[in-house]
Amino acid sequence: MRDYKAGEAFGELALLYNAPRAATIIAKDDSILWKLDRNTFNHIVKDAAQSKRNKYEDFLGSVEVLQSLDHYERSKIADCIKEVSFKAEDTVITEGDTENCDLFYLIMEGEAVATKTLTPGQAPDQVGKYKAGDYFGELALLKNAPRAANVIAKSHLKLASIERGSFMRLLGPLTEILKRNMEHYNAYAPE
Repeated sequence: MRDYKAGEAFGELALLYNAPRAATIIAKDDSILWKLDRNTFNHIVKDAAQSKRNKYEDFLGSVEVLQSLDHYERSKIADCIKEVSFKAEDTVITEGDTENCDLFYLIMEGEAVATKTLTPGQAPDQVGKYKAGDYFGELALLKNAPRAANVIAKSHLKLASIERGSFMRLLGPLTEILKRNMEHYNAYAPE
């Protein structure tokens, strides 16, 4: 049993899947409801999905490492992006983290820095800078290893994140390019 309040919606599953209603809704009080027919609902959902896809496809086309992908490949990646935001000084990735190693990030807006503990017992050193169009987090996905560095937002940061399964399935053709870029990180690997 579930109670609905003003602003909540119900009935979308029957419209999405063209299925019979799965529950009965009974008003407890006098209520004013808005209703959408299946065609209008589907049009709104499809327009929103297409708008999201277009936004992310344009962005993905501006990311240098993804420019070799064709329109179809970029649209598939666009469909699996989840957008996340961080405030200045927020930590996005923590060095050594083994629990949160399943996301790859592309910077849509803002700047971040990478820091790494080069000398045990000392504060981490800055080892990289990121701006819009740059990416990070691929090392943990490619090597199935803990996070190799900290990534800290230096301004408001808007990121496109892609989870491990989608990353491996959709960015498989780019694995060699991403591995080549790992040489940059190796310069900061502890001896």
